[in-house]
Amino acid sequence: MPGATEETRAREPIIDPASEHGEEIDASIDRDRIRVLSGATETAASFQFDGEDHTLGNALRYIIMKNPDVEFCGYSIPHPSETKMNLRIQTYDNVSVYAVLEKGLEDLMARCDVVEDKFTASRDEYLNNRMEQ
Repeated sequence: MPGATEETRAREPIIDPASEHGEEIDASIDRDRIRVLSGATETAASFQFDGEDHTLGNALRYIIMKNPDVEFCGYSIPHPSETKMNLRIQTYDNVSVYAVLEKGLEDLMARCDVVEDKFTASRDEYLNNRMEQ
């Protein structure tokens, strides 16, 4: 969007290009870092994430594949010298791939929060026990 700052662009919703009504997907994703590749439909689309690699690709693929509405999810790194990751999602029964991607990202963030909380609790317990000795 012309004249938009980086901060503003990061908060703008992503428009679902396959939606007949131009549905907005509420996501706080930097629009410059993720894009829908050509050939997308409502139930099958490929996304390109800039600045990402196997770390996000494998974790996101795992989380998305746990969704029973997903027929296929896979990722690839097109070239090792470029920091780009492509993610392909295909769904059953007219389920939106955009909703599936958003849910996958939210579920992954929730899991990361759980890991962080457990790590922090364990670290604090260790430090408290060490101080008592």
